[in-house]
Amino acid sequence: MQPLIWDRRPDGLRAPAMVCSFQGWNDAGDAASTATAFLGQALGAERFAQIDTEEFYDFQANRPHVKIDETQARVISWPSVEIFEARAPRAHRDLVIVQGAEPSMRWRSFSALIVDLAEVLDVQLVVTLGGLLADVPHSQPVAMTGFASDPALMERLGLKASSYEGPTGIVGVLHATCAQAGLPSASVWASVPHYVAAAASPKAALALLRKLELMVGVSVDVTELEEAAGEYEHQVGLAVQSDPDIQAFVERLERRAAENDQAAISPQDLPSGDLLAREFQRFLRQRGIES
Repeated sequence: MQPLIWDRRPDGLRAPAMVCSFQGWNDAGDAASTATAFLGQALGAERFAQIDTEEFYDFQANRPHVKIDETQARVISWPSVEIFEARAPRAHRDLVIVQGAEPSMRWRSFSALIVDLAEVLDVQLVVTLGGLLADVPHSQPVAMTGFASDPALMERLGLKASSYEGPTGIVGVLHATCAQAGLPSASVWASVPHYVAAAASPKAALALLRKLELMVGVSVDVTELEEAAGEYEHQVGLAVQSDPDIQAFVERLERRAAENDQAAISPQDLPSGDLLAREFQRFLRQRGIES
């Protein structure tokens, strides 16, 4: 069986851009997956293909789920990577949206498959979205980093170029594969406060969508996400105030942000990981915030 399974072939896509997100290591605070899901829903995206995950996933790491259907039969729901078309009649281009969990293996083959699909659909630009945990305060605008095959695009977006070196995820491999194929590509990452990693971050998702709008020229109504981002900031603020150690640490982050000091926070300045996890999990459970 071919790994790319077509439901149908989309016709008449206008100068499409491909937007990709992958749950897991690349998706702190569910920022990237939330952004693409919101975008697809807002544009009425329709699935036209999926990738057979048998070749790319360790099902002990991404386990299938058992569901009971309307006939009371037990049905296996496998992890999936789905591909959607999203028409944007008021913009100059349409979108192809790729959503799924980060694959477990054969990343080079997986990335080559995505690039082949982009070439078949005459995709003009591939954009990957990501979220990373960082020493940033929840109360400040979301810090954004990224990289692009076109330096002019980086300058236009006002992105701080990432200087990260170290282990990478499927997003990094896909970007490199696009570069090797001569396919224009860009990757945008939102920083998520590490001290609230247990909760999804609509604030980071909103920041990604706003950068994406500048990149591809497709906009959607983000009122709902703006409201969710405001509530998120409010609830996290209450959680911070509930513990003096965490509050003191966040205040140091805020001062550093105000002074634009890039020096790293010393490890001894951090509350213990156990304290952070315990206090935030307790507070989030009390507030009914999904983790």
